[in-house]
Amino acid sequence: MAWVYLVVAGLLEVVWAVGLKYSEGFSRLVPSMVTAVAAAASFWLLALALKHVPLGTGYVIWVGIGAVGTAFVGMWLFQEPATAARLACIGLIVAGIVGLKLVSAS
Repeated sequence: MAWVYLVVAGLLEVVWAVGLKYSEGFSRLVPSMVTAVAAAASFWLLALALKHVPLGTGYVIWVGIGAVGTAFVGMWLFQEPATAARLACIGLIVAGIVGLKLVSAS
């Protein structure tokens, strides 16, 4: 169950990161509230996951899911460039996430 918590926490990191963009510096109420709730839930689920997942592995996977997810959402919603170099770098992050999961003791 810890790995499920970790993945959901990472996905919520994407939600709050995108929410920061839509909140326009916390000047818009609804996006600001979504951001705050998603961030709190993300941290809470990360804390639950870290009861059973090694700290370094859990944190890197959480950040990696957030970074990769946010990069893809940025390309999709905000027309950020999807160059071969960017995609290759995202691929390296994914490879690191998968590698850490495969070598994790939990």
